[in-house]
Amino acid sequence: MNFAFTEEQDQLRGFVRDFLADKSPESAVREQMDTERGYDPDVWGQMADQMGLQGLAVPEAYGGQGFSFVEQVIVLEEMGRALLCAPYFSSVVLAANALLACDDEEARQAHLPDIATGCRRGALAFTEESGRWDEAGIAMAASGPGPDSGSGSNGSGAGAWTLDGIKTYVLDGHTADLLVVAARTGSGVSLFLVEPDAAGLTRTPLSTMDQTRKQAKLTFEGVEAALLGSEGEGWPVLERVLDLAAVALAAEQVGGAQMCLDMAVEYAKVRVQFGRPIGSFQAIKHKCADMLLQVESAKSAAYYAGWCAAEMNDELPQVASMAKSYCSEAYFHAAAENIQIHGGIGFTWEHPAHLYFKRAKSSELLFGDPTYHRELLAQRIGI
Repeated sequence: MNFAFTEEQDQLRGFVRDFLADKSPESAVREQMDTERGYDPDVWGQMADQMGLQGLAVPEAYGGQGFSFVEQVIVLEEMGRALLCAPYFSSVVLAANALLACDDEEARQAHLPDIATGCRRGALAFTEESGRWDEAGIAMAASGPGPDSGSGSNGSGAGAWTLDGIKTYVLDGHTADLLVVAARTGSGVSLFLVEPDAAGLTRTPLSTMDQTRKQAKLTFEGVEAALLGSEGEGWPVLERVLDLAAVALAAEQVGGAQMCLDMAVEYAKVRVQFGRPIGSFQAIKHKCADMLLQVESAKSAAYYAGWCAAEMNDELPQVASMAKSYCSEAYFHAAAENIQIHGGIGFTWEHPAHLYFKRAKSSELLFGDPTYHRELLAQRIGI
């Protein structure tokens, strides 16, 4: 089997890398991470109008370009390399895939075209103050007319259900134009659509270690919501979305890890100590070699997982957890070693090394840390 990228896919990578080099240099990253919004609306519009990135993997029937998850992996890898500050992950990876995975054609027709064109930014709110990523962590209550209320929604049915509770660690939850919310009904975990200006909804930005990826706390007090899909069928949808998110995040981590390796190797070539480049010292050589081994192995894991996601085959749940656990550790190791190789300058605020270190740490914990995913993998393969 050939897992090499095609010429068209390599061209896509080149176009995205050039675009991000122009629109997301370190100066732009630092500028946006200091704002509450966390992204540049002009760049977001250019991503949609010039590159079509928001609709890349959205089917053509819903206004997208209809590419596979492999192309999505390429784009996310480049975004991770550039530390792009944008609600791309929350809107395209989480919200759009939740709409695609649910059994609600009316909702897909109503909302996916706007997400694909970048006109609306979605967010998925399912984690709560317990910090759990599994089904048991969803405790928010949804009250409504019950199972006879209907299974489809395009937003016009808002008011049939009300939500009470708190969602936290919601990626870009304070700026999203559409919220997909997980809550419990009498039939189990269900998904709901909530408008950002709904009465009783309070959105509070959170202070996070990784300022390049914004998170929010959402408080629901009798908030009107529209049922998305079928009542009680929310967790299978979420499980699929979280597997895709794990693969997507693994790709992002690969991009960041590669950038850390490139930074470390370049510095080892030009930094002179005791009359010779530090890259000529055995200790630095070993560090760089170990980083290279882990980064290349992480690429293999992420790329294979991306292929499984594109095919939606039976291996996806296993390889998603495998890729997330390995790529998390590889990225964190590369980010930490990059700081070590840079020495004193690597610890300063002015150097970009700490930005990648913080993104590596937050990504390691997002959607479950490596220990959680190894346990999940063991359960999925029946160990």
